Amino acid sequence: MRFLSTIIIALRALRRNFMRSMLTVLGMIIGVGAVITVVAMTSGTKALVEAQIAGLGNNLITVSPGSYTSGGVRMGFSSASSLTVDDSDAIKREITGVTGVTTEVRDGQQVVAGGLNWYTAIYGESADYPAIRSWPLEQGEFFTDQDVRNTAKVCVIGQTIANQLFPGDDPVGQNLRIRNIPVRVIGLLAAKGINSDGRDQDNLIVVPYTTAMKRILKRDRISNILVQAASPEMVERVQAEIGDLLQQRREGRDPDYTVLNQEEIAKARNATNSGLSRLLLIIAGVSLVVGGIGIMNIMLVSVTERTREIGIRLAIGAHGADVLMQFLIEAIVLSVFGGGLGIICGFGASQFLAHYNGWTMVVPTFWVALAFLGSAGVGIIFGFFPAWKAAQLDPIDALRYE
Repeated sequence: MRFLSTIIIALRALRRNFMRSMLTVLGMIIGVGAVITVVAMTSGTKALVEAQIAGLGNNLITVSPGSYTSGGVRMGFSSASSLTVDDSDAIKREITGVTGVTTEVRDGQQVVAGGLNWYTAIYGESADYPAIRSWPLEQGEFFTDQDVRNTAKVCVIGQTIANQLFPGDDPVGQNLRIRNIPVRVIGLLAAKGINSDGRDQDNLIVVPYTTAMKRILKRDRISNILVQAASPEMVERVQAEIGDLLQQRREGRDPDYTVLNQEEIAKARNATNSGLSRLLLIIAGVSLVVGGIGIMNIMLVSVTERTREIGIRLAIGAHGADVLMQFLIEAIVLSVFGGGLGIICGFGASQFLAHYNGWTMVVPTFWVALAFLGSAGVGIIFGFFPAWKAAQLDPIDALRYE
Protein backbone atom coordinates (compact mmCIF):
# COMPACT_ATOMS: atom_id res chain seq x y z
CA MET A 1 0.00 0.00 0.00
CA ARG A 2 2.87 2.38 0.79
CA PHE A 3 4.27 1.89 -2.74
CA LEU A 4 0.85 2.49 -4.30
CA SER A 5 0.40 5.65 -2.22
CA THR A 6 3.80 6.87 -3.35
CA ILE A 7 2.81 6.39 -7.01
CA ILE A 8 -0.47 8.31 -6.44
CA ILE A 9 1.39 11.19 -4.79
CA ALA A 10 3.90 11.30 -7.63
CA LEU A 11 1.15 11.40 -10.26
CA ARG A 12 -0.68 14.18 -8.43
CA ALA A 13 2.52 16.22 -8.26
CA LEU A 14 2.99 15.86 -12.02
CA ARG A 15 -0.64 16.76 -12.69
CA ARG A 16 -0.33 19.99 -10.71
CA ASN A 17 2.32 21.15 -13.21
CA PHE A 18 0.87 19.52 -16.31
CA MET A 19 2.22 21.97 -18.86
CA ARG A 20 5.71 21.87 -17.39
CA SER A 21 5.58 18.07 -17.34
CA MET A 22 4.57 17.94 -21.02
CA LEU A 23 7.37 20.30 -22.03
CA THR A 24 9.79 18.15 -20.05
CA VAL A 25 8.85 14.93 -21.86
CA LEU A 26 9.12 16.62 -25.27
CA GLY A 27 12.79 15.68 -25.52
CA MET A 28 11.92 12.04 -24.81
CA ILE A 29 9.17 12.09 -27.43
CA ILE A 30 11.54 13.45 -30.07
CA GLY A 31 14.35 11.05 -29.14
CA VAL A 32 12.27 7.86 -29.05
CA GLY A 33 10.28 8.91 -32.14
CA ALA A 34 13.52 9.50 -34.03
CA VAL A 35 14.88 6.08 -32.99
CA ILE A 36 11.72 4.29 -34.15
CA THR A 37 11.65 6.18 -37.47
CA VAL A 38 15.34 5.57 -38.22
CA VAL A 39 15.08 1.87 -37.36
CA ALA A 40 11.94 1.51 -39.50
CA MET A 41 13.73 3.20 -42.40
CA THR A 42 16.84 1.03 -42.02
CA SER A 43 14.90 -2.23 -41.66
CA GLY A 44 12.68 -1.33 -44.59
CA THR A 45 15.64 -0.56 -46.83
CA LYS A 46 17.35 -3.80 -45.81
CA ALA A 47 14.20 -5.82 -46.48
CA LEU A 48 13.79 -4.14 -49.87
CA VAL A 49 17.39 -4.84 -50.86
CA GLU A 50 17.08 -8.48 -49.74
CA ALA A 51 13.87 -8.86 -51.73
CA GLN A 52 15.55 -7.32 -54.77
CA ILE A 53 18.57 -9.62 -54.47
CA ALA A 54 16.26 -12.61 -54.02
CA GLY A 55 14.39 -11.47 -57.12
CA LEU A 56 17.59 -11.80 -59.15
CA GLY A 57 17.26 -15.57 -58.85
CA ASN A 58 18.22 -18.46 -56.58
CA ASN A 59 21.82 -19.39 -55.74
CA LEU A 60 23.05 -16.65 -58.07
CA ILE A 61 26.73 -15.83 -58.61
CA THR A 62 27.63 -12.70 -60.56
CA VAL A 63 30.93 -12.33 -62.41
CA SER A 64 31.59 -8.68 -63.26
CA PRO A 65 34.54 -6.85 -64.84
CA GLY A 66 36.74 -4.80 -62.55
CA SER A 67 39.28 -5.10 -59.70
CA TYR A 68 42.34 -4.63 -61.87
CA THR A 69 45.37 -2.34 -61.67
CA SER A 70 45.88 0.35 -64.31
CA GLY A 71 48.67 2.92 -64.10
CA GLY A 72 49.21 2.12 -60.44
CA VAL A 73 45.55 2.68 -59.64
CA ARG A 74 43.49 -0.30 -58.46
CA MET A 75 40.11 -0.12 -60.17
CA GLY A 76 36.82 -1.20 -58.67
CA PHE A 77 33.66 -3.13 -59.40
CA SER A 78 32.45 -2.87 -63.04
CA SER A 79 35.20 -0.36 -63.83
CA ALA A 80 36.17 -1.96 -67.15
CA SER A 81 34.80 -4.47 -69.65
CA SER A 82 37.31 -7.31 -69.39
CA LEU A 83 35.13 -10.41 -69.69
CA THR A 84 34.68 -12.38 -72.89
CA VAL A 85 32.31 -14.98 -74.27
CA ASP A 86 35.14 -17.51 -73.91
CA ASP A 87 35.16 -16.87 -70.15
CA SER A 88 31.46 -17.65 -70.00
CA ASP A 89 31.84 -20.77 -72.13
CA ALA A 90 34.71 -21.98 -69.94
CA ILE A 91 32.57 -21.64 -66.81
CA LYS A 92 29.73 -23.56 -68.44
CA ARG A 93 32.11 -26.25 -69.68
CA GLU A 94 34.45 -26.77 -66.72
CA ILE A 95 32.64 -25.86 -63.49
CA THR A 96 30.53 -28.63 -61.93
CA GLY A 97 27.45 -27.97 -59.81
CA VAL A 98 26.19 -25.26 -62.18
CA THR A 99 22.61 -25.41 -63.50
CA GLY A 100 22.67 -22.32 -65.70
CA VAL A 101 25.00 -19.71 -67.16
CA THR A 102 24.01 -16.59 -69.07
CA THR A 103 26.38 -14.31 -70.94
CA GLU A 104 25.11 -10.77 -70.38
CA VAL A 105 25.60 -7.64 -72.51
CA ARG A 106 23.86 -4.40 -71.46
CA ASP A 107 23.30 -1.03 -73.06
CA GLY A 108 20.65 1.67 -73.41
CA GLN A 109 19.03 2.42 -76.77
CA GLN A 110 16.08 4.24 -78.31
CA VAL A 111 13.62 1.73 -79.75
CA VAL A 112 10.82 2.34 -82.24
CA ALA A 113 7.58 0.52 -83.03
CA GLY A 114 5.04 2.00 -85.40
CA GLY A 115 4.83 5.70 -84.67
CA LEU A 116 6.04 5.36 -81.05
CA ASN A 117 9.53 5.38 -79.57
CA TRP A 118 10.96 4.74 -76.12
CA TYR A 119 14.39 4.71 -74.46
CA THR A 120 15.07 1.42 -72.72
CA ALA A 121 17.72 -1.02 -71.52
CA ILE A 122 18.87 -3.64 -74.00
CA TYR A 123 19.94 -6.93 -72.40
CA GLY A 124 21.80 -9.52 -74.44
CA GLU A 125 21.41 -12.86 -72.69
CA SER A 126 21.65 -16.61 -73.08
CA ALA A 127 18.67 -18.96 -73.20
CA ASP A 128 19.12 -19.75 -69.47
CA TYR A 129 18.26 -16.17 -68.47
CA PRO A 130 14.61 -16.64 -67.32
CA ALA A 131 15.49 -19.72 -65.26
CA ILE A 132 18.48 -18.06 -63.62
CA ARG A 133 16.54 -14.87 -62.85
CA SER A 134 13.37 -16.76 -61.80
CA TRP A 135 11.50 -14.55 -64.24
CA PRO A 136 8.49 -16.26 -65.86
CA LEU A 137 6.86 -15.18 -69.10
CA GLU A 138 3.33 -13.85 -69.22
CA GLN A 139 2.95 -14.51 -72.96
CA GLY A 140 4.84 -16.22 -75.73
CA GLU A 141 8.15 -17.96 -75.25
CA PHE A 142 11.81 -17.22 -74.61
CA PHE A 143 14.42 -17.59 -77.32
CA THR A 144 16.37 -20.85 -77.54
CA ASP A 145 20.03 -21.88 -77.77
CA GLN A 146 19.44 -22.26 -81.50
CA ASP A 147 18.36 -18.60 -81.69
CA VAL A 148 21.57 -17.64 -79.86
CA ARG A 149 23.74 -19.64 -82.26
CA ASN A 150 21.92 -18.21 -85.29
CA THR A 151 22.13 -14.60 -84.06
CA ALA A 152 18.35 -14.48 -84.45
CA LYS A 153 16.59 -11.13 -84.61
CA VAL A 154 14.08 -11.95 -81.87
CA CYS A 155 13.42 -10.45 -78.45
CA VAL A 156 11.44 -10.72 -75.23
CA ILE A 157 10.13 -7.47 -73.75
CA GLY A 158 9.12 -6.18 -70.32
CA GLN A 159 5.70 -4.85 -69.37
CA THR A 160 6.76 -1.21 -69.64
CA ILE A 161 7.85 -1.69 -73.26
CA ALA A 162 4.53 -3.37 -74.06
CA ASN A 163 2.63 -0.44 -72.53
CA GLN A 164 4.70 2.24 -74.24
CA LEU A 165 5.15 0.78 -77.74
CA PHE A 166 2.10 -1.46 -78.09
CA PRO A 167 -0.63 0.18 -75.97
CA GLY A 168 -3.80 -1.88 -76.05
CA ASP A 169 -2.30 -4.44 -78.48
CA ASP A 170 -0.81 -7.89 -78.11
CA PRO A 171 2.94 -7.31 -78.56
CA VAL A 172 3.82 -10.95 -79.29
CA GLY A 173 4.45 -11.41 -83.00
CA GLN A 174 4.96 -7.71 -83.70
CA ASN A 175 8.18 -6.00 -84.71
CA LEU A 176 10.23 -3.19 -83.20
CA ARG A 177 13.45 -1.55 -84.30
CA ILE A 178 16.67 -1.17 -82.31
CA ARG A 179 19.19 1.08 -84.07
CA ASN A 180 17.24 0.53 -87.30
CA ILE A 181 17.50 -3.25 -86.92
CA PRO A 182 14.09 -4.99 -87.02
CA VAL A 183 13.51 -7.43 -84.16
CA ARG A 184 10.45 -9.65 -83.70
CA VAL A 185 8.81 -9.86 -80.26
CA ILE A 186 8.33 -13.53 -79.29
CA GLY A 187 7.56 -13.17 -75.57
CA LEU A 188 6.38 -10.86 -72.79
CA LEU A 189 7.98 -11.08 -69.32
CA ALA A 190 5.86 -11.01 -66.16
CA ALA A 191 5.86 -7.67 -64.33
CA LYS A 192 8.47 -7.13 -61.58
CA GLY A 193 7.97 -3.42 -60.76
CA ILE A 194 10.40 -0.91 -59.23
CA ASN A 195 13.53 -2.06 -57.40
CA SER A 196 15.18 -0.48 -54.33
CA ASP A 197 17.23 1.87 -56.55
CA GLY A 198 14.04 3.29 -58.08
CA ARG A 199 14.72 1.59 -61.44
CA ASP A 200 11.84 0.16 -63.45
CA GLN A 201 12.77 -3.52 -63.88
CA ASP A 202 10.15 -3.95 -66.60
CA ASN A 203 11.73 -1.31 -68.86
CA LEU A 204 13.94 -3.72 -70.81
CA ILE A 205 14.27 -5.72 -74.00
CA VAL A 206 16.07 -9.07 -73.91
CA VAL A 207 17.73 -10.36 -77.08
CA PRO A 208 20.21 -13.21 -77.71
CA TYR A 209 23.63 -12.00 -76.60
CA THR A 210 25.07 -12.86 -80.02
CA THR A 211 22.47 -10.59 -81.63
CA ALA A 212 23.31 -7.80 -79.21
CA MET A 213 27.06 -8.10 -79.75
CA LYS A 214 27.18 -8.64 -83.53
CA ARG A 215 24.11 -6.87 -84.90
CA ILE A 216 23.07 -4.16 -82.43
CA LEU A 217 25.94 -3.01 -80.20
CA LYS A 218 28.93 -4.11 -82.30
CA ARG A 219 31.17 -5.08 -79.38
CA ASP A 220 33.32 -8.07 -78.45
CA ARG A 221 33.26 -7.75 -74.65
CA ILE A 222 30.45 -8.69 -72.30
CA SER A 223 29.02 -6.89 -69.28
CA ASN A 224 28.48 -9.75 -66.80
CA ILE A 225 28.27 -13.49 -66.44
CA LEU A 226 25.39 -14.80 -64.30
CA VAL A 227 25.86 -18.29 -62.90
CA GLN A 228 23.31 -20.37 -61.00
CA ALA A 229 24.61 -22.98 -58.56
CA ALA A 230 22.67 -26.21 -58.12
CA SER A 231 22.01 -25.60 -54.39
CA PRO A 232 22.69 -23.01 -51.65
CA GLU A 233 25.34 -25.32 -50.16
CA MET A 234 27.30 -25.31 -53.42
CA VAL A 235 27.39 -21.52 -53.91
CA GLU A 236 30.68 -20.88 -52.10
CA ARG A 237 32.46 -23.80 -53.78
CA VAL A 238 31.24 -22.80 -57.25
CA GLN A 239 32.20 -19.19 -56.56
CA ALA A 240 35.73 -20.18 -55.54
CA GLU A 241 36.16 -22.47 -58.57
CA ILE A 242 34.99 -19.71 -60.93
CA GLY A 243 37.60 -17.37 -59.46
CA ASP A 244 40.33 -19.99 -59.84
CA LEU A 245 39.31 -20.78 -63.43
CA LEU A 246 39.27 -17.14 -64.52
CA GLN A 247 42.64 -16.55 -62.89
CA GLN A 248 44.14 -19.56 -64.68
CA ARG A 249 42.82 -18.17 -67.97
CA ARG A 250 44.65 -14.89 -67.29
CA GLU A 251 48.00 -16.67 -66.84
CA GLY A 252 49.22 -14.86 -63.75
CA ARG A 253 47.90 -11.37 -64.54
CA ASP A 254 46.19 -9.39 -61.82
CA PRO A 255 42.48 -10.28 -61.45
CA ASP A 256 40.36 -8.11 -63.75
CA TYR A 257 37.04 -9.50 -62.54
CA THR A 258 34.88 -9.66 -59.44
CA VAL A 259 32.97 -12.77 -58.38
CA LEU A 260 30.16 -12.13 -55.89
CA ASN A 261 27.26 -14.18 -54.60
CA GLN A 262 23.86 -12.79 -53.63
CA GLU A 263 24.70 -12.40 -49.94
CA GLU A 264 27.85 -10.40 -50.73
CA ILE A 265 25.93 -8.18 -53.15
CA ALA A 266 23.30 -7.51 -50.47
CA LYS A 267 26.01 -6.62 -47.93
CA ALA A 268 27.66 -4.24 -50.40
CA ARG A 269 24.36 -2.49 -51.13
CA ASN A 270 23.50 -2.24 -47.44
CA ALA A 271 26.92 -0.87 -46.43
CA THR A 272 26.16 2.77 -47.26
CA ASN A 273 22.72 2.60 -45.69
CA SER A 274 24.19 1.07 -42.54
CA GLY A 275 26.68 3.91 -42.10
CA LEU A 276 24.00 6.55 -42.54
CA SER A 277 21.67 4.69 -40.18
CA ARG A 278 24.33 4.54 -37.47
CA LEU A 279 24.83 8.29 -37.76
CA LEU A 280 21.08 8.90 -37.48
CA LEU A 281 20.84 6.56 -34.48
CA ILE A 282 23.64 8.47 -32.75
CA ILE A 283 21.73 11.71 -33.33
CA ALA A 284 18.57 10.08 -31.97
CA GLY A 285 20.54 8.84 -28.96
CA VAL A 286 21.77 12.38 -28.31
CA SER A 287 18.11 13.50 -28.34
CA LEU A 288 17.36 10.89 -25.66
CA VAL A 289 20.24 12.16 -23.53
CA VAL A 290 19.02 15.74 -23.95
CA GLY A 291 15.58 14.59 -22.90
CA GLY A 292 17.07 12.92 -19.84
CA ILE A 293 18.94 16.09 -18.91
CA GLY A 294 15.65 17.98 -19.20
CA ILE A 295 14.03 15.52 -16.80
CA MET A 296 16.91 15.89 -14.33
CA ASN A 297 16.71 19.67 -14.54
CA ILE A 298 12.97 19.83 -13.92
CA MET A 299 13.19 17.32 -11.06
CA LEU A 300 15.87 19.44 -9.36
CA VAL A 301 13.58 22.45 -9.70
CA SER A 302 10.74 20.38 -8.27
CA VAL A 303 12.83 19.35 -5.27
CA THR A 304 13.67 23.01 -4.58
CA GLU A 305 10.02 24.09 -4.88
CA ARG A 306 8.77 21.32 -2.61
CA THR A 307 11.43 21.50 0.09
CA ARG A 308 8.90 22.38 2.83
CA GLU A 309 6.59 19.58 1.65
CA ILE A 310 9.49 17.12 1.88
CA GLY A 311 10.31 18.42 5.38
CA ILE A 312 6.71 17.91 6.54
CA ARG A 313 6.64 14.35 5.20
CA LEU A 314 9.91 13.52 6.90
CA ALA A 315 8.76 15.16 10.16
CA ILE A 316 5.57 13.07 10.39
CA GLY A 317 7.36 9.78 9.89
CA ALA A 318 8.18 9.28 6.22
CA HIS A 319 11.51 7.63 5.53
CA GLY A 320 14.17 8.95 3.21
CA ALA A 321 13.55 5.89 1.00
CA ASP A 322 9.90 6.95 0.60
CA VAL A 323 10.93 10.43 -0.58
CA LEU A 324 13.55 8.97 -2.91
CA MET A 325 10.99 6.55 -4.35
CA GLN A 326 8.43 9.34 -4.85
CA PHE A 327 10.73 11.54 -6.90
CA LEU A 328 12.24 8.59 -8.75
CA ILE A 329 8.75 7.44 -9.74
CA GLU A 330 7.95 10.95 -10.98
CA ALA A 331 11.04 10.88 -13.19
CA ILE A 332 10.25 7.39 -14.48
CA VAL A 333 6.62 8.33 -15.20
CA LEU A 334 7.79 11.37 -17.17
CA SER A 335 10.26 9.38 -19.24
CA VAL A 336 7.98 6.37 -19.83
CA PHE A 337 5.09 8.64 -20.79
CA GLY A 338 7.40 10.47 -23.19
CA GLY A 339 8.71 7.15 -24.51
CA GLY A 340 5.18 5.89 -25.16
CA LEU A 341 4.24 9.05 -27.03
CA GLY A 342 7.56 8.85 -28.90
CA ILE A 343 6.75 5.31 -30.06
CA ILE A 344 3.35 6.48 -31.32
CA CYS A 345 4.99 9.44 -33.10
CA GLY A 346 7.62 7.11 -34.59
CA PHE A 347 4.93 4.80 -35.97
CA GLY A 348 3.07 7.82 -37.33
CA ALA A 349 6.18 9.25 -39.00
CA SER A 350 6.96 5.82 -40.52
CA GLN A 351 3.46 5.51 -41.97
CA PHE A 352 3.63 9.08 -43.29
CA LEU A 353 6.93 8.45 -45.09
CA ALA A 354 5.69 5.12 -46.42
CA HIS A 355 2.47 6.68 -47.76
CA TYR A 356 3.71 9.96 -49.20
CA ASN A 357 7.27 9.05 -50.22
CA GLY A 358 6.66 5.43 -51.13
CA TRP A 359 9.44 4.23 -48.81
CA THR A 360 9.39 0.72 -47.40
CA MET A 361 9.21 1.04 -43.61
CA VAL A 362 9.48 -1.92 -41.23
CA VAL A 363 9.29 -1.40 -37.45
CA PRO A 364 10.82 -4.39 -35.59
CA THR A 365 9.05 -5.28 -32.33
CA PHE A 366 12.42 -5.70 -30.63
CA TRP A 367 13.29 -2.04 -31.22
CA VAL A 368 9.91 -0.87 -29.95
CA ALA A 369 10.47 -2.77 -26.69
CA LEU A 370 14.06 -1.55 -26.50
CA ALA A 371 13.01 2.08 -27.01
CA PHE A 372 10.37 1.78 -24.28
CA LEU A 373 12.79 0.16 -21.82
CA GLY A 374 15.43 2.72 -22.80
CA SER A 375 13.11 5.58 -21.93
CA ALA A 376 12.46 3.99 -18.52
CA GLY A 377 16.22 3.62 -18.04
CA VAL A 378 16.73 7.30 -18.86
CA GLY A 379 14.20 8.17 -16.16
CA ILE A 380 16.01 6.07 -13.59
CA ILE A 381 19.49 7.34 -14.50
CA PHE A 382 18.67 11.03 -14.75
CA GLY A 383 16.03 11.01 -12.02
CA PHE A 384 18.11 9.31 -9.37
CA PHE A 385 20.25 12.30 -8.37
CA PRO A 386 17.33 14.70 -7.78
CA ALA A 387 15.50 11.93 -5.88
CA TRP A 388 18.59 11.18 -3.79
CA LYS A 389 19.05 14.88 -3.09
CA ALA A 390 15.43 15.12 -1.87
CA ALA A 391 15.87 12.06 0.36
CA GLN A 392 18.99 13.56 2.01
CA LEU A 393 17.23 16.74 3.18
CA ASP A 394 17.25 17.39 6.91
CA PRO A 395 13.61 17.70 8.13
CA ILE A 396 14.35 20.75 10.35
CA ASP A 397 16.25 22.60 7.59
CA ALA A 398 13.53 21.70 5.11
CA LEU A 399 10.78 23.12 7.39
CA ARG A 400 12.71 26.36 7.79
CA TYR A 401 13.18 26.70 4.00
CA GLU A 402 11.50 29.79 2.48
